[in-house]
Amino acid sequence: MAEKGVLIVVSGFSGAGKGTIVKKIVSESPELSLSISMTTREPREGEVDGKSYFFVSKERFEEAISNGELLEFATFVGNYYGTPRKYVEEMISQGKDVILEIEMQGAIQVKTRFPEAILIFVTPPSAHELKRRLTERGTEDEATINKRMYRAYEESEFIDRYDYLLVNDDLDKCVEELHGLIEASHHKPDCSSGLLKKINEELKEYI
Repeated sequence: MAEKGVLIVVSGFSGAGKGTIVKKIVSESPELSLSISMTTREPREGEVDGKSYFFVSKERFEEAISNGELLEFATFVGNYYGTPRKYVEEMISQGKDVILEIEMQGAIQVKTRFPEAILIFVTPPSAHELKRRLTERGTEDEATINKRMYRAYEESEFIDRYDYLLVNDDLDKCVEELHGLIEASHHKPDCSSGLLKKINEELKEYI
């Protein structure tokens, strides 16, 4: 068994259902900790610092960037958003698995700065199904949907940088498969370094 938790990064095409999958697996798995982002935007009603987000000033966020305190960061509508390394490492050291739902650009940043992270990409079974889901949401016009489809095409060129591809055709089955991938990740050698070190030390007795 691994002594530490693992960092699971989930990305996917817009409309693939990654948010629904993450919400469901976190609600069903007390051993999973949802990563908390740092942001410079103002708290909304009901949001709690340290639970919803880590709310900080622009100056503090830029200091975190300079000090290498973030696994990834981006700007959106004039505000910074990012993933604090310290929070993730603390949860992992306590044996908790941390799940992080972010876009592809951020996921690749995380893999660069935290190579042991497990990257999982969520996709529907076909491009036609993706278009159907985007259309049936009824929240965007055809031009916006086509932009999302083009963005999906661009992202598809980089999916091979992920560790696993998860096809979301049935929600319950998909969540079950994600559980399996998380469990399997505990047995990767780089996620079981404590156990490997222990075995190595014990084997020295026979030399």
